[in-house]
Amino acid sequence: MFLSAALLLLVGCGGGGSAPSPIQERSVTSTAHPLVAQYSVTTSSGGSVAVEFGTTTNYGFTTSAQTLPAGGGTSNTLIAGMKPSTLYHMRAVVTDSDGTQHYDSDHPFTTEAVDTQRIPSVSVTTTPGMTPASGVELLSLNSGPNNQFMIAAVDPQGSLIWYYDFDISLGEPQPVKLLPNGHILALIDNAPGSPGGTLQEVDLAGSLVHQLNYTQLAQKLQNAGYSIQVLAVDHDFVLLPNGHLLLLVTDTRVFTDLPGYPGQTKVLGDAIVDLDTNFNPAWVWDAFDHLDVNRHPFSFPDWIHANALSYISDDGNLLISMRHQSWVLKIDYANGNGAGDVIWKLGYEGDFNISSGSSGDWFYAQHDANIISPNGTGNFQLALFDNGDYRELEGGELQCDQGILPPPQGCYSAAAVFDVDETTTTATRQWSFNTPYSYWGGVVQQLPNSNIYVDESTPADLNNKSARAMEVTQTANPPTVWQMVINNQNSYRTIHLPSLYPGVQW
Repeated sequence: MFLSAALLLLVGCGGGGSAPSPIQERSVTSTAHPLVAQYSVTTSSGGSVAVEFGTTTNYGFTTSAQTLPAGGGTSNTLIAGMKPSTLYHMRAVVTDSDGTQHYDSDHPFTTEAVDTQRIPSVSVTTTPGMTPASGVELLSLNSGPNNQFMIAAVDPQGSLIWYYDFDISLGEPQPVKLLPNGHILALIDNAPGSPGGTLQEVDLAGSLVHQLNYTQLAQKLQNAGYSIQVLAVDHDFVLLPNGHLLLLVTDTRVFTDLPGYPGQTKVLGDAIVDLDTNFNPAWVWDAFDHLDVNRHPFSFPDWIHANALSYISDDGNLLISMRHQSWVLKIDYANGNGAGDVIWKLGYEGDFNISSGSSGDWFYAQHDANIISPNGTGNFQLALFDNGDYRELEGGELQCDQGILPPPQGCYSAAAVFDVDETTTTATRQWSFNTPYSYWGGVVQQLPNSNIYVDESTPADLNNKSARAMEVTQTANPPTVWQMVINNQNSYRTIHLPSLYPGVQW
């Protein structure tokens, strides 16, 4: 491994004010990650420090600001977002408590090479005359033919700028998120219905900070007196404002002589587990205790197959997306004090009417249900990827499932935004963008510019073997602003981020 020389300077460099610079020492070194540097700064006073970096001395990118010790001290910043085998320039910017800024001198740093066979193969196009949202794409992929990275970040042009190379024996990422502390949290899971699930928190250099797997969680639940039969930790997690972590857990229960299923049937359900800051269970909700196991539109005995979880800050309750029920449920969580009652069920045969009166306007086998309006109660907007498996059409059921190629005529998926009115129990498909049929996975994300980001996990027009992410306008018949095709890898939940640093826009 090429190790850049540590740069240790003892004279501070001023700038941005007449006060002497508090910078006493600094060093820039490589890390175990070929694309990540560490910038260390020692100061004589408090304040904060961020690092600017780029391929020229105009820089152009910055990290989040870190608070310095009150009386001065050393702060270490990991610099990520750089391409392989590229010369970068970087400098620290120290901000005093009164707002005065001090700029360090420029420090060059050359990233290392990365095996090109392992870089996800992507192709990007931008529609002439249109400007896509700035930022980065955080990829959550399945395995590829050349052992490509499954967790990676690319810039808007599709160039690799970061990756996390985890133990592939653990499974595939479902999903990956940027935490408020600047770390990455990844849920790595085996095939649906198989035992597994490992939650890993890593820093930008790929160093493991915390890890929790499904067997450890099962033991914690048992120690706390819960009788849940944990099969897997999978599909989603939510970090709450109080530091608690909500997990989706697949659990099992055995039933005898269910209608149409004589003898014993092992049914796969879902639970929500609230872990406190010490990773101990604080609250648990189990679908088996609240829903009718005899309602199973498809894929039984994989009964629920929950795949998205959201926290509603307005009232402290939860939304859970249930793919195999084609429902989104609101759960009485009440910030950990709720009884777990189902407040309502949204979807076909649920508690709401669809304003059009057509069952085909509901969502089916959906993914990534998330609230995109400023409010999450009353009358709010819910975005989701409507996969369309077993969509109810006028005149009968349409069989669209399992990635059959070519898909039956009439099969399609859609990025959709629903207006949901809790008072009138009415839902309206307010905006929709039909896509080629993609039978699993998917993302619908509202960007700061009000455009919609769409991730198609397995589009049929790419033979279910690749994936596509798009930015489209939130208008009728929306044009595509930007598109990225991921070749030979499916994408469970690729998302758009402002940058690799919380609170920073690149």
